[in-house]
Amino acid sequence: MRDFVGHGPTAPLDRWPDGSLVAVNIVVNVEEGAEASWADGEGNDSWGEYTIPIDPTVRDLGTEGHFEFGSRVGIWRLVRLFERFDAPVTFGVCARALERNPPFAEWLRASGHDVLGHGYRWAEVSQMSEEEERADLERAMRVLPELVGRPVRGWYVRSFPSERTRRLAAAHPDLVYDSDSCNDELPYRVEVDGRPWLVVPYTKVHNDTRYFLAPTYAAPRHFAESLIGAADFLLDEARHGAGARLMSVGLHPRWSGQASRATAVRDFLHHVTTTPGITLVHRDQVVRWWIENVR
Repeated sequence: MRDFVGHGPTAPLDRWPDGSLVAVNIVVNVEEGAEASWADGEGNDSWGEYTIPIDPTVRDLGTEGHFEFGSRVGIWRLVRLFERFDAPVTFGVCARALERNPPFAEWLRASGHDVLGHGYRWAEVSQMSEEEERADLERAMRVLPELVGRPVRGWYVRSFPSERTRRLAAAHPDLVYDSDSCNDELPYRVEVDGRPWLVVPYTKVHNDTRYFLAPTYAAPRHFAESLIGAADFLLDEARHGAGARLMSVGLHPRWSGQASRATAVRDFLHHVTTTPGITLVHRDQVVRWWIENVR
């Protein structure tokens, strides 16, 4: 059943438990190596640097190269920025991508950053059978904790979840929330098969996919201005009584890891780390805050 009401005019919390008014959670989508490719007998994927799909009967080496840039160069550029600003972030990881990048897997395992399950493969689950989707989830949930050395508590899929995605995630004993919804900014509870389940919404707006989806960003500064404007507006809302705000940001190493576009990430990190009232958080930190403080 669809819900058109949500939390209503004010948030359940006046401010976050650490005293901040706005919590910013950056989610880095680690997908490179999990996308469809000829090398894996899966055809071509169209989400590289170009949005123009190549003839499916021809191997798309160009797009494969764009994905490889993300894991070879882009992820490390973003990592350096996060370390420079001492920024906690969430890595939404496809398990196959992590298997194919051992140096990053080792770094992530040694870090204190949050890990969000993003499938074994980076594939549209809406085009899978229920058995295929369940198998992908279960395989990812076996592989990811082994690679990162800690539990994975959240789940989200590629662009279009299926009608069964939430039910399958809620049935897994280690998962406590999903981030497949974009219908709110704050977490909220739903019921799945008679049990409470937490949803921590994601965003397709504060997301570097907008470099390719019309209306596109003509320059990285437009992305930075969009993110900074949103954070400042949320802070202003909270100061005027709307309650604690949460801002999600979606990044991809193959896009925001390009040198020019990384300037937008740098400028946004500088802004939020120097603005009183705003804090950077892990997604799992938000989950714990919500479970402990909102009934």
